[in-house]
Order: sequence, then structure tokens, then C-alpha cells
Amino acid sequence: MAMTQENREFSYVFPGQGSQSVGMGLELYQSSPAAREVFEEADDSLGFSLSRLIFEGPSRELQDTMNSQPAIMVVSIACWKAWEEYLGSQSPRPISVAGHSLGEYTSLVVAGVIGFGDGVRLVRERGRLMHEASEVRPGGMAAIIGLDELAFEHICAETGVELANVNSDDQVVISGDKIAVARAMDLATARGAKKAVPLKVSGAFHSSLMGHAQQGLVEAIADLEMSDPEIPIVANSLATPVTTVEDVRNELTEGLCHCVRWKQSVRYMVDSGASHFAEFGPSRVLSSLIRRIDRDVEAFTLSDSSSIEKAVVEVQDGIKE
Repeated sequence: MAMTQENREFSYVFPGQGSQSVGMGLELYQSSPAAREVFEEADDSLGFSLSRLIFEGPSRELQDTMNSQPAIMVVSIACWKAWEEYLGSQSPRPISVAGHSLGEYTSLVVAGVIGFGDGVRLVRERGRLMHEASEVRPGGMAAIIGLDELAFEHICAETGVELANVNSDDQVVISGDKIAVARAMDLATARGAKKAVPLKVSGAFHSSLMGHAQQGLVEAIADLEMSDPEIPIVANSLATPVTTVEDVRNELTEGLCHCVRWKQSVRYMVDSGASHFAEFGPSRVLSSLIRRIDRDVEAFTLSDSSSIEKAVVEVQDGIKE
């Protein structure tokens, strides 16, 4: 990870659901006062000890969508706050931020659109609504590796599944009725896919089957105090920035039922000048995807004090140069 003064434009990115695990963030809670404050504020905002659930489990309870979504946001914000704490005035200002699905809500906090307490409560409600929608219209998801996007569009047309995530050139996630997803997996395998893996999720996220949750989310954000983004937020469904409160509200409600265009979002950020991507949170998934999308950029994960301290040294060395 070489950071020189001439080539140090950052984008900050934040992971989505699926990256949770019991014990995540505990080391930062113990070592960083700024991170500890994040966990404590989350507990106060929610009215129960989410931090205890994150640190101690049980795992089954943490996996519940209502808990995993705010848990991942809290850990991601704690990582970001620890990074800011270590760097102080030398902390680089990103030219853009983005998050994968749930991570988009984390990016709203970092960009100053919503307060952290509001953000934690909002994603908990989002998780509840998504779980409820999954019970009304059950479905599933699967990751497919080794086919191009055009091939998936044909498979979607033939089976009725929908593209939920376009993660890289050769990796997509499909979503829909469980029988349709199974048929699409068989078709993908028959047409040369390297892998077709069902995902352990409770519903057909980012598909029309989430329509039941949309109105509830509209109501959840209707009275929420929001400000225009201080940093451009590259939106999941658009793969271009949202820059006003109205744009943000539209993105949040539309995002439940629309595809996460991660590959296109990363390419937009690179084309806009990003040379370094910092992923804040308990996962290396986005860093890995970014390196697959563009091998000429640096992508690294900040998940504990060791990884943060290493990146801080690189930033400071780049400033001295």
C-alpha cells in the first residue's frame, strides 16, 4: 500500500449484511476511546446493550436481520472513528463514500446526512421491515460466479429471478422466489458458471419481493432530520452520486427493491479520481471486490487497531513525501 502525495485520493466504503460475527469490534472497544464512545452511544440510542450482543452473542441472535444490520453499522463507524482518532488533523478527506446495501446507510452518517443515533435506529427498523417482508413474500438469493452480466440478464428473463447485486465482472447475486432461484442456479451451471452458491439469508433482498417493506421505510425516514451530503455518496441503484436530501430519500426507498450496482459504483469512483479505497468494518469483502474490479487501485480494510495503525503510518509517510 504505497501512498504518495501525488496519488492519495481516497474513497471510503462500508460493508453490508453478512459480514457480522460474534466478537467483532471488541479489540477496538478496548483500545480506542473514540470507538468505545460509538458502542456506548449505540446502546443508549437503541435502549438495550447491542454492544454486549456483538461481543458475546449468541450468534443466532446476532444473525437476526434486526440485530445484524445495526451491529455492522456500529462496528464500521467505530473503525472509522478510531481511524480519525489516530490521524487527527492529518485524516484524509475522501472524495466520495459508498456502502454495499446496508453499508450505504453507514455512508450517510459519515457524509453528515444523518446523525449516528438516528442511523442506528433506522437500520434496525429497516432490518425489521425486511424480515417482515420476507415472511409475507418468502424468497431466497444465490451468488453466481463465472458468467458475464449479459448472460445473467438472459437467465433472469427465463426464470423470473432478479439481479440483486452486480459485484464484479464475473460475480452477481440473484434474488427471487426460491424455486426460481434454484432453477436459475441450474441454468447458470449448465451455461458455464464456475460456482452457484445459495446464500444464507432470510429473504429475497433487493428484489420486487421486498415491496412490502418500502412503505414502512418511507414512513421511517419521513420525519428524520437530514442534511445534504457533505461528501458525494455514490448510490447503489444509480452508481452515481446523490447530493441532496431528496436524492437520498429516493435512493433509500428505491434501494430495497433494486439492484446494488457495486461494480459500476467502484468504476465511477475510480473514474472520478479515487486511487485508494479504505473499507471500514469487520469484512474484507469489498476490498477484495475492488481489487478484482480494478487492479490499479489500492484497497485495504480497517477493522482493528493493528490494521488502522499500519494504514496511519502509510498516510503519514505519504504526507511527508
